[in-house]
Amino acid sequence: MTISADTLDMRRDRRPWLRRLADASEPYLYSAPSLILIIAVMLVPLTLGLSYAFRDIQLLNPFSGGFIGLDHFRELAGDAAFYGALRNTLWWTGASVVLQFAFGLILALLLDKPFPGRAIAQALVFLPWAVPSFLAGLNWAWLFNPVIGPIPHWLFGLGLMHEPGNILSDPNYAMWGPIAANVWWGIPFFAITLLAALQAIPRDLYEAASIDGAGWFQRFRSITLPFLAPTIAITVLLRTVWISNFADLIVVMTNGGPADRTQIVASYIFTTAFKRLDFGYASAIALVLLVLLLAYSMLIILLRQTLLNKD
Repeated sequence: MTISADTLDMRRDRRPWLRRLADASEPYLYSAPSLILIIAVMLVPLTLGLSYAFRDIQLLNPFSGGFIGLDHFRELAGDAAFYGALRNTLWWTGASVVLQFAFGLILALLLDKPFPGRAIAQALVFLPWAVPSFLAGLNWAWLFNPVIGPIPHWLFGLGLMHEPGNILSDPNYAMWGPIAANVWWGIPFFAITLLAALQAIPRDLYEAASIDGAGWFQRFRSITLPFLAPTIAITVLLRTVWISNFADLIVVMTNGGPADRTQIVASYIFTTAFKRLDFGYASAIALVLLVLLLAYSMLIILLRQTLLNKD
């Protein structure tokens, strides 16, 4: 008569059932505090915020709070201010990410070369990232002030302006003020992450390429960029999502003006929620922004996965 292995295991395991239950649930008990914290801090507020998009939540209206379905989204479909904020968001995000990445890559390539004082230079490069965004916005607003700030006078001296005027109050150039502040504030993120990726590239690849007669541009195109591609994809994804949701500098420097020329979707949500006190409509705008960013994130993740599979 043959006895199966499972039957033998069951006969050997004669522990009380409470003991077996405790052993089986042990991993879940260890992870329970973090899961409860995630649910309490992230999932519950997210669910409540999404529910507000389908309710009439106005703080100054004591009779609000009822379910209104898709009324907010119908109103949003005809909201010209939202479409203007969406266009400004594309400009604000695109210019900020491109400039941050370009300057961050240049700094990473420079810091990748050994030179005296490189550790001090790396610490100084990281310094803007440590400055609170509110303080950075105040500092850059002061720099663009034509009365006490130097930037308008520098631009006038270079012949780029007819007079040292207030750039932040000019509808044609106001967006460049927060973009300049955002580029300065966000360069360290790209510089540090790309520098870490550069230092992980095997040096013997560059030596072999140099022996074969490859120039610096050929080495950069054939070795550096392919190795950096996955890191570039994920860093660009993160910065794009963060900058699209980042309204601190705009609120501090221009408050969305002049004439809503610097109003982005994130600042429009802030204005709707905390100035108009219409949390329902603000939640509907936030839900649309969430869907757009999720779609963008999926595209970047698919692109990164394609690059990894290709390698």
